Amino acid sequence: MSALRHRSFTIGAVLTALLLAAALLSLVWTPWPPYDMDMDATLAPPSARHWLGTDAYGRDVASLLLVGARASILVGVIAVGIGLALGAALGLLAAARGGWVEEAVMRLADFTFAFPALLLAIMLTAVFGPGIGNAIVAIGIFYIPTFARVTRASAKAIWARDYILAARACGKGPWRITLEHVLPNIASVLIVQATIQFALAILAEAALSYLGLGTQPPQPSWGRMLAEAQTLMFQAPLLAVWPGLAIALAVLGLNLLGDGLRDLLDPRMTRQR
Repeated sequence: MSALRHRSFTIGAVLTALLLAAALLSLVWTPWPPYDMDMDATLAPPSARHWLGTDAYGRDVASLLLVGARASILVGVIAVGIGLALGAALGLLAAARGGWVEEAVMRLADFTFAFPALLLAIMLTAVFGPGIGNAIVAIGIFYIPTFARVTRASAKAIWARDYILAARACGKGPWRITLEHVLPNIASVLIVQATIQFALAILAEAALSYLGLGTQPPQPSWGRMLAEAQTLMFQAPLLAVWPGLAIALAVLGLNLLGDGLRDLLDPRMTRQR
């Protein structure tokens, strides 16, 4: 199936490209300086001067949204990177060694699941103080068992294949088989999982920032924009619409992209359709 003919992949790719374009554009240009406050233009409605209006401090909302995309992508990339690197390594280790090693890795994953990202962020905040770094660490740790489980299950299926038996007969050790045969054959599964978890990381970052545990002022964040807008719902309801819409479109785009990649990278899904 052609990628361009796959509706979910195409829509997801377009929305994800817009998210990346917004973040990159904010590095070189924004309609207004995002940190400048104009107290004479507070809570201004959308106009030719301020495309999406201004907030309670007179800051341009469009500029805040563009810069806020950077925080979402930063958290998503690093947190998913932490989870993917450590989780995949543990999953591959469990599948390759089996026995008590596999059991220990899986029980450790079960234990980590008892501490969701929000709880981890609260614990880290209590010790080190709020900040985007602690949010990234909390989300990344929460993703480790997710990737470990997915990697182990996929790798175990590969270890049962005939060509793995042939590789063993040729004298290849477990780590060489893992790197040369197992990892390349589960890469597509990990890519799809990383895309989906990226969407959830953006949602988690927005939730943590909404609670004051993530990105801190004056750095713009979609979640904190929602928190600031909740007290102004009757005076300026659009202040909550714009960041909420940005979060929804970013998460929708990444989920559709992940769904499309799953179909394109797995021939069995294509045949079922």
